[in-house]
Amino acid sequence: MRARRWGRRGLLVAVAATLVLSVSAAARSAVPGTPAPPRLPAVEAGTLDARYAVMRASITASERAAHRIGDRDRERHLHELAAPGRNFLSFRADGDGQAVEVLGDLAAARRIAVLVPGSDTTIDTFDYLGSRRASLGGGARALHDELRRVSRTPVAVVAWYGYRAPRTMSRDVVSTARATEGGGRLQRLLEELRAVNPAARATLLCHSYGSAVCGSAVGGMGRAAVSSLAGLAVFGSPGMGVESAADLSGVRVWAGRGARDWIAGAPHISLSAFGGTLGFGADPVSASFGAEPFAAGTGGHSDYLAPGSLPLHNLALIAAGRTSEVSRG
Repeated sequence: MRARRWGRRGLLVAVAATLVLSVSAAARSAVPGTPAPPRLPAVEAGTLDARYAVMRASITASERAAHRIGDRDRERHLHELAAPGRNFLSFRADGDGQAVEVLGDLAAARRIAVLVPGSDTTIDTFDYLGSRRASLGGGARALHDELRRVSRTPVAVVAWYGYRAPRTMSRDVVSTARATEGGGRLQRLLEELRAVNPAARATLLCHSYGSAVCGSAVGGMGRAAVSSLAGLAVFGSPGMGVESAADLSGVRVWAGRGARDWIAGAPHISLSAFGGTLGFGADPVSASFGAEPFAAGTGGHSDYLAPGSLPLHNLALIAAGRTSEVSRG
C-alpha cells in the first residue's frame, strides 16, 4: 500500500463509497500479441536453470509484443526485468502480470526469505513504486544484500509477486478476498521451495496487504506443512485476517511498525458483508495479538526495506535465524 493517511472515519467512508459505487482497480488489459504462458520445467533443484531460461525468453517475447503496439512504458519495465543475471521462477504479462524473482542460489541456500508485497504491485511497478526501495524488486535487493551480510550460511531471497495484489484506491484493498486467493498460491510456492531444497528454512516477510496473504497461507496449513518455516514477520500490516498469533499453526510471528507509518490509523475490524469479509481483524503489533515485536524505526509505510535502515537489519536477522540479536520494538 502506498502512503496514505487514513483515520477510522476516512477508511469507513472509503469502504462505503467503493461498495456503493463498485469502484475497483481496473486491471490493465493484456498486451495484444503477448505470448501464451510457456510449458515450464517443474520447480526442482536440477531444473532451475532451465526454468529461468524459459522465463527470460517469455519476458523478452512480452517486451517485443509491447514494442510492436507502442506501449513504451511496459516495454521499458519488461526490458528491466529481462536484464542479464535476473532469474524468475514464474512470469506472465497479461493484465497486471505476475513475477516471482529469485536472488541467490535456491538449491544451495540454508535460509530463504520470501518477500510478500502489498497493494499496487504489478509487473510495471515491480522495480519502481514511487521509489526503488519501495518496490518489490528494490526491496528484495536491499534485503538480499543485508541478509548476505548478517547470515552465517548461504541465503536466497524470493521476491514473490504471485497473487492479484489490489490497488490502494479500490474496494479490494479492504477485503480479504484477494488475500485468501493469494494465500493458496503462497502455499504452493512454499511446496515448490521444499521440493527444491528440503533442508532450507524459509521465513515469510510480509508487507502491508501482503501480511493478510501470509496470514491466509499459514493459517490454512497444518503443522507438518509449516515445519519448514522458520518464522513469519509482518511490517506495515493492517491485520492478518486472524485474531492472534496463536491462530497461525505454531509459527513464530514477528511484527513491527514504523513511527510514521500511516497504517497505524487503520481501523482493526472484521465484518462479514456481501459474501466476504471487510477488514483484517486484530492489530499484529498490539500486545494482545501475541507477536514478538521488532524495532521498525521512525520511517513511514514505504521505508522498511531502505538500505541501512533499522527495520531492514532486523528483518534480515530474523530471516537469518539470528533472532536473539533482533532489537525489540
